[in-house]
Amino acid sequence: MSLKTIKAASSQPYIKSYNIPMNSFDSFHKFKSKTKISRIKSKNICINFTKMKTLPTKNTVFIFLLALMLTSCQSPGFISGKIEGVKNKEVKIYLIQPETLQEVGASYFGKVIDSAIIKPDGNFKFGNIPSSAEPVLLEIAIQPTKHYPNYLQTDNPTTSNYMPIVWKSGDELKIKARLDDFQKSISIENASSTNLELLKLRDINLKAYQTFLEGKHWELEDGKQLLEKEHALLNYQTELIKFSDSTLHLLPALVALRWVSPVNNYERIPEYLVRQCHKWQKEKQNNNWVNELCEQSEPTKLPVLVGDLFPDLQLPTITKDTISIKNELGSKLTIIDLWASWCGPCRKENREVLAPLWNEYHKKGLQIIAYGLESDETTWKKAVEQDGAHLWFQTSDLLGDDTPVLKKIRVQTIPANFILNDNGIVIAKNIHGKDLIEWIKNYMSNN
Repeated sequence: MSLKTIKAASSQPYIKSYNIPMNSFDSFHKFKSKTKISRIKSKNICINFTKMKTLPTKNTVFIFLLALMLTSCQSPGFISGKIEGVKNKEVKIYLIQPETLQEVGASYFGKVIDSAIIKPDGNFKFGNIPSSAEPVLLEIAIQPTKHYPNYLQTDNPTTSNYMPIVWKSGDELKIKARLDDFQKSISIENASSTNLELLKLRDINLKAYQTFLEGKHWELEDGKQLLEKEHALLNYQTELIKFSDSTLHLLPALVALRWVSPVNNYERIPEYLVRQCHKWQKEKQNNNWVNELCEQSEPTKLPVLVGDLFPDLQLPTITKDTISIKNELGSKLTIIDLWASWCGPCRKENREVLAPLWNEYHKKGLQIIAYGLESDETTWKKAVEQDGAHLWFQTSDLLGDDTPVLKKIRVQTIPANFILNDNGIVIAKNIHGKDLIEWIKNYMSNN
């Protein structure tokens, strides 16, 4: 007769072991009677199997009971830690679960699933941990009292009050951090490979912010430094984009994607969304967040992409003619320039970038077709003459922001441009200033 050992662990500070004949259902009832156990609570019993034989069908109920008790022995795990700098302050720490991709790193949106008051010695522990066999992304946020539990500081990683982590049932996750720079200082004891990747992302984000954005101030009232600010932001975003393009971990990649733009504006970098969709769709085709990402990156919802054939728009010119983009392509390059007379950076680009490029390269195969977001013809014509922009095609429907052209190419922000090859394929876009001059120079020299 094959025997198994059942250890009955109660609330008492000791453990009893019993031998039960496993091929006899009646024996189990005798066991209960002998040991005076009227009902076995699965949370108090652990079963250690050493050997198993095929059992008769009549004992399936008994097998089910044993399986239930075995499952209950698995540790639910915990999330705990210590926060330095609390002292006598009353500070709460919250466990937040984003339910959609758009809620990741988004203030006020994630679902609060647990909270704890940090003790004077800095210790805390969460008790309401989600049960999930698959890794799940959570956010730990630290808040002074009277603050919203799911408020996330997203604009400055040096003082950010939250950190995303990846959790799986059975994990024992311990963190250490400082109160005043929670995200910057957080460490995870015996971190999983995925959490190590999140910490790596944290470091990349912090360094990129300090390099390109921290302490920077731009004069934006007249738009003079708008492009400088956009260039700095793109440099910052590029570091996060590199991370998510190279990492092998889905959840850290999606966190990086959300950190690239917490306000969910990817108009200047739509190709990034498309790459991320293609990367993860094959591996995680049933993942809800990947499906959400791919829905967001559908071509019909994004500006014309690099590699796309630019639409053959019919555009009314300043001289009352109508031109077709296809018919007016340059023999080497065409710049489609979106501007407006009221746009300071656009006017500067006309005078300091486009006019010199036209003079240098038009006879060598460069074409420029400008489209103005204008509603007043007189103002438009005056700006064209003042900027010396009458040299190249000037077009507009004189419908202001409500022009059908912007809807067809799905653009909402100016200044913007698309650079087309001789076949009308977009080969670059949204390059401005000295970068555009250098780009055109290199392309014309090598083609």
